[in-house]
Order: sequence, then structure tokens, then C-alpha cells
Amino acid sequence: MQGLVIKKNATLFSIESNNHIYVLNAMGKNKEGGIFVGDKVEFNESITKVYTRKNLLIRPPLANIDKMFLVIALKPKPDFVLIDKMIIYCMLNNIEPIIVINKCDIADNLFIKEIENDYFFLTILKTSAKDGDTSSLKEQIYGICAFAGQSAVGKSSLINSMLGYQETSIGDISKKIERGKQTTRIVSLYKIGNGYIADTAGFSMLDLSLVSKITTRELSSYYPDFIKAREECKYRSCLHESGECGVINYVNNGKISCRRYRNYLKILNELKDKTCY
Repeated sequence: MQGLVIKKNATLFSIESNNHIYVLNAMGKNKEGGIFVGDKVEFNESITKVYTRKNLLIRPPLANIDKMFLVIALKPKPDFVLIDKMIIYCMLNNIEPIIVINKCDIADNLFIKEIENDYFFLTILKTSAKDGDTSSLKEQIYGICAFAGQSAVGKSSLINSMLGYQETSIGDISKKIERGKQTTRIVSLYKIGNGYIADTAGFSMLDLSLVSKITTRELSSYYPDFIKAREECKYRSCLHESGECGVINYVNNGKISCRRYRNYLKILNELKDKTCY
């Protein structure tokens, strides 16, 4: 039989197949090679085969992701450099990134408009888990999807709103420092709409090491909003820091977001620092 691993608990795996759930162990080499939530497998009395993966996150452990919903909110204050890194990570792993602005019940129009301007090349959804406004998000769920975002942006609340009952734990924002207390511990897939959604850890727990492996010259190719401007650079090797640079001209003329450009420079400098060691 064939199925999808929807949950892992120690050495036991919950597998969904033909609308039934089977709880099984793994055999020999499959057990040694690792089995992840999101894996497509063959099984009888135990898991006998793991099919080739499309992609794999190590932290949190999740395989074959089709879409990544990058959840942000007015509070806690977004870390846009990390959002850009996650977009790059998605591009490297053949994952479709989608921006989800949650807590729109408290977000002002300026905050929303700036995000829409910065990430015009992506699908942007506006939600409010508090008000139950999650229909646009539910419509986007196909295949295996995952949430990523800082703690307390409302990832678990969005899942609970779509499920219609309390399934995942919800953390509170610390009033003093406005940073979330991490609540998600185990990755599970939940059947929603036409696909599955996983509640994953915050940005700090995601493995972004792959981003650091791209070169300084490659970085700008992962900024779709830079593509047209790069054609106007005088030198093909331009890193878009100074000189006769099309990207800088576009930034100065308001055609490229200043924030996106600052994020690019910060990541560029991080990549430069890594090459020094």
C-alpha cells in the first residue's frame, strides 16, 4: 500500500492512505535513512519504502513541501531580512512562497500597503484568525503546505480557525518585549481544503544554512524585483553596491523598495563575511 506520513511520534509513524490512518514502525534501511512527516511511502505491516523527496527541511523535519506561507503581522514587529531569506530558501528548494498578513484587524493600511509594494511579485493574502477571516488562505492550500514566521504571528491560530476547533497550542505575546513564546513542538500535517498544512516552528528554528551557500554574485538573481534593473548595470559582475548600477538607480527613482534593497545589502555582507573564513 502507498500513503503519506502525517505525523511522527518517537519511532511510530502515522500514515494516511485511502482515508484511513495507520500507525506503524519502519523497517531496517528505511528506519536508518530517516523518515519525515510529508514523506510518501509504501507499507504493509511496517514502512518498506520511502519515495524520492522533492525537498526536505531538517529543522523542523518536513518533506515534500509545495507551498510555504510566510506569516507576518504588525505585532510582533516583522524581521524583513529573515523574510527575504525565507523567500530565497523557497526558491532554492522549489517551494512557492506566499506572504500572509495576519491580524489584519489591527494592521493599518500603511503597513499592508508597504508589504504589498515590497513583495508585489508574490501572492499576498490578508487574514485575521481572531475574526475567522481565513477563506483566502484556505483556497490556496494545495499539496503539502507549511507555515513559517516569528512566534506569536498567529500560525497556530490560523490553523485552528480553518479547522474550526482547537487542535494546536497557541502562545501569547510577552507584553514586555512583544516577542512570542514558542509553542509548537511536534510537526503534524492537518487535512485542510484540497491539501495539508503543517504547523512549523518560528524563523529562528528553520534551517537557513542553504541560503549561505549561494555566492555574492548569485544573490541578486533571487530578487525578482531586481531583474529589469540589473540589465542596466554597466558591469555584468556588479554587486549593486555602488558605481553605475541599474539597481541603485531604480532604488533612487522609487522603482525598487528601499527596504528590499537594504535587506539585500545585509544578506550580501553576511555572504561576504562567510567567504573570509
